[in-house]
Amino acid sequence: MDLTRTQDQELIAATARELLAGRAAAAGARAMAGDPAGHSADLWKEMTELGWTGLPFAAADGGVGGDFLDACLLFEELGRALVPSPLAASVAACGLPIARYGTPDQRARWLGAIAAGHVATAAPPPWDRPGEGPVATPDGAGYLLDGVATFVPFAASAEHVLVVARLDGEPRAFRIDASAATLRPVGTLGLDRPCHVDVTGVRVAPDDALGADRAAADAISLFGAAATCAEMVGAAQRVLDMTVAYAGERHQFREPIGTFQAVQHHCSDMAIDVLGARFIAYEAIWLLSVGRDASREVATAKAWVSEAYERVCALGHQVHGAIGFTQEHDLHLFSRHALSTALAHGDPTLHLDRLATDLGVP
Repeated sequence: MDLTRTQDQELIAATARELLAGRAAAAGARAMAGDPAGHSADLWKEMTELGWTGLPFAAADGGVGGDFLDACLLFEELGRALVPSPLAASVAACGLPIARYGTPDQRARWLGAIAAGHVATAAPPPWDRPGEGPVATPDGAGYLLDGVATFVPFAASAEHVLVVARLDGEPRAFRIDASAATLRPVGTLGLDRPCHVDVTGVRVAPDDALGADRAAADAISLFGAAATCAEMVGAAQRVLDMTVAYAGERHQFREPIGTFQAVQHHCSDMAIDVLGARFIAYEAIWLLSVGRDASREVATAKAWVSEAYERVCALGHQVHGAIGFTQEHDLHLFSRHALSTALAHGDPTLHLDRLATDLGVP
């Protein structure tokens, strides 16, 4: 695995950082606090015009012709700026499973819409709650859904939702119009404004079922978890940068606190966690990008990066002291983000259990 960025990838990351610079943590998160959609429509329009919404999709499907790794550079910058956006939910968790498992007709219809800026999202499978979630039953030529998909990110602004429902006991992915479901907003620590999506009584046409088996449902979790890891890497890097800068500015006993050995140790530990998170996340991302099986790597990355990000935030608070807990400072927003993203697409315990089972560890 070579993590050296190409010229195009450097341009993608630099463009994203420049665009998001004025919408960093406090400005972005607080501005969205009163917005039911949970994100900026103006910023979404800019992203669409720049081709971000179609970046990892083939040109034949209305996309730009990049790959998942290219898109993760965008997710990382969104995490760095802590800007709420449905980009990862729409492009990674919803779009990429369609790109991989959809029929030519499904790809043409659904990916073209996502690339054109129509917001979509995916309901994460409730792997940690076996037996829960929607159920699909055959109904004539199609299917009838029954149940509630929980904690679906940015569902309030989505036009389409990719829902995982159990069909004969096996998880399958189905695309529905968001207007056909009943949405119940959920208050959480995070910035993604999730909803519980009640699909009881929603009918699904045969050509709205994605894939012939559970692979598409698994892909929602794989791409969603890997994209979340990229977002966490960017956010953890920002916390490290903020903390090192503060340690150089804050004086105590007439000296910058960054000259104190204990503070230096904290910053060093944070840097090690950020670097480790970046390597482990992008290994999983690269494997997914080239079409290889990455289930073990994604599980490892999601478990480790989630905990590393939380450690980085905890040490950042140690260095910042009381100011990091105030509403006026950005650090507490990153701590909230760390707690919520650790739960997205499976918490560390779930992924460690799946990894142990896959490796045959009792």
